[in-house]
Amino acid sequence: MRLGGRLSGAIEVLNDIETRRRPVADALKDWGLSRRFAGSGDRAAVGNIVYDALRKKLSHAWLMDSASPSALAHAVMFRQWGFDPEQLASEFDGDKFAPEPLDVDCLAAFRSRTLDDADDFVRGDIPEWVAANFQRNFGNTWLAEAQALATRPSLDLRANSLKADREKVIRALEDAHAQASAIARHGIRIPSGEGPSRLPNVTAELSFAKGWFEVQDEGSQIVADLVMAAEGEQVLDYCAGGGGKTLALSATMANKGQVHAYDSDRKRLAPIIERLRRAGTRNVQVHDNEKSLKPLVDKFDRVLVDAPCTGTGTWRRRPDTKWRLTEKNLQERIEQQRGALEKASAYVRPGGMLCYVTCSVLPEENQDQIAAFVAANANFELVSALDGWQTLFGGQAVQPYSPDGLSLTLTPARTDTDGFYFAMLKKKA
Repeated sequence: MRLGGRLSGAIEVLNDIETRRRPVADALKDWGLSRRFAGSGDRAAVGNIVYDALRKKLSHAWLMDSASPSALAHAVMFRQWGFDPEQLASEFDGDKFAPEPLDVDCLAAFRSRTLDDADDFVRGDIPEWVAANFQRNFGNTWLAEAQALATRPSLDLRANSLKADREKVIRALEDAHAQASAIARHGIRIPSGEGPSRLPNVTAELSFAKGWFEVQDEGSQIVADLVMAAEGEQVLDYCAGGGGKTLALSATMANKGQVHAYDSDRKRLAPIIERLRRAGTRNVQVHDNEKSLKPLVDKFDRVLVDAPCTGTGTWRRRPDTKWRLTEKNLQERIEQQRGALEKASAYVRPGGMLCYVTCSVLPEENQDQIAAFVAANANFELVSALDGWQTLFGGQAVQPYSPDGLSLTLTPARTDTDGFYFAMLKKKA
């Protein structure tokens, strides 16, 4: 397919997402299945246009004076893919699959407007009601933090130290331009690329089948490390999901001690079994029923609560969720987090650590949640997570954001990772 056909495909997918309120991944999958003639490069290019359009949806729409799928897709071409309107018209000349010409009013708006005149939430490409939350959390830097969440993310991997070191994995993925991550000790990064370029399908590699690495954002790797799990300890991953952090904890502990992985959602937990087998873990027990954990109350050295959240820190990877988020969703997540913290805290032994993680950058889900928990639970105190950062990553020039001098927040703007919050609480002996 030529660029015209690819842009037409992206406009179709954006229209499907808008009219049917569908997740972007589902819409792209269905488009590919109904267009058997589209090769992998075509599907990747269409996906890139769609994701680029959604990441910067507000600023694109403001500059084009239209939020139509056609306006958004053309804005991607003009602002992110390096085409000016004349070049694009020339590219489409003679292409019968190219989209209809852009509305003349949209083109006139694009030529005359500048984002300097737009509201800050438009420049930041975040929902208007969320801007105050960002400003309360980040102060004068909130706009830069929001804008960084509208950029393309890299593909991040974690070398599985139970089977291979980082250098071995990088050599195996040389053709994918893999390189060592800047912060995470076992992290590997494959740059995002620009325009139609596609990321490699690393899960098709023999080295993946052998368990040498896992796909995991560098920020997720960092917060798993900050749990500071040690060989021989008893650790509970209370909201384990698909098991990414469980696997990282097991590797950190060198298969010694025990990691118990629990999640109340059995569907989310299901992939963990195959992942554990491939990774070569021997110290993980999986629980899909909390009754089996009851004998372990007050027994764990460390309990990790990767709490359900709005996912604002993952907006680079899931930009469609940005535009579906509501204040009601936020309140629902806050209640779920409160319940998860209360339940998980019961499993921490006296003197043990309760580690709280979200992939959110909103203060209501992070430092506010921890402050409320400590106020209601006098037997827990907030201790410094920054000490762990200095121990593990102190040689790095990059520093995380700390809203209170104890907990920390990772963001695309500061650490070039997804957004994560991490707090460590000690249970008094």
